[in-house]
Amino acid sequence: MTMQPADLAELASLSARIGADPMLIQAAGGNTSVKDGDVMWIKASGTLLADAEARDIFVACDLPAMRASLEKGEARADQPMEFALAQDGLRPSIETSLHAVFEQRIVLHVHCVHTLAHAIQADPVAAIGQKLVGFNWGVTPYAKPGANLARQVRDLVRQGCDVIVLGNHGVIVAADTVGAAGDLLLGVAEALRVESRPRRAAPPGDLPEGWVAGPASLSAVACHPALLGMATGGSLYPDHVIFCGVGAMACDAPPMGDSPPFVLIPGKGAAMRADATVGAWALAQCLGDVLTRVPESAILNYLSMAENGELLDWDAEKYRQALNG
Repeated sequence: MTMQPADLAELASLSARIGADPMLIQAAGGNTSVKDGDVMWIKASGTLLADAEARDIFVACDLPAMRASLEKGEARADQPMEFALAQDGLRPSIETSLHAVFEQRIVLHVHCVHTLAHAIQADPVAAIGQKLVGFNWGVTPYAKPGANLARQVRDLVRQGCDVIVLGNHGVIVAADTVGAAGDLLLGVAEALRVESRPRRAAPPGDLPEGWVAGPASLSAVACHPALLGMATGGSLYPDHVIFCGVGAMACDAPPMGDSPPFVLIPGKGAAMRADATVGAWALAQCLGDVLTRVPESAILNYLSMAENGELLDWDAEKYRQALNG
């Protein structure tokens, strides 16, 4: 049995705090890890960071083997289970390779709302501007989570970056202690903080059976023409596609029969299907939280149809969604 590092409990405590904050983590998103010699312990796919102190959510992986596979460009670098040191029913995160490219012991990856408000813009570097002065930071363009994205991150790591904003995705930070990593993450989130602009939001009124009022922030989007246009323009980050489908639908009334987890009723508000999953609720609120922090004049970068398709067809994501609906 692989011995756990002494600070895994400290990482679990930090992970639980991060995971309980919807401004940092939504549903089963995000992951944390700690390296201990040749072993890297990382959050298991489909588990919740918020549960890190209540249950065992970390998986031990062969770090040198993962790194070697990534350097060789092997297809198995996109199969984290290949590197798990125990077959105990838990799969390493689909983003294991992202953590492996850092030399620092502690790596934290979150889908911070404040980061997303910048990362979904067509030019995230310009959107960030001088806000991260004092940090060793960089930006990668969007790529499906996995080995290709990890190689982009690796190139920035080799340039000395320990804070990397992932285009249309989130942010990842690294440090040698749990405390330093936590401070770095919260420092970045604070530096990128954007206050939600006050918006008129009202319950969408009488809804047909099977529908309920959606999150207030998403109703605010439905009631604002510019934000409504942004929401219906396409998909802005991977977890939205996984839990809510491609983009967002605007209609005068909730549709009958098969439908997405939520719809936007222009000028009235957002409606959620009564049977929408916990994950769908979290990502619906996230969309509202993000868009109410984006300038109305912003030009956004949307995932292409091909990028949407590869997420919907991805076995690893189907597995994660099945564990955390």
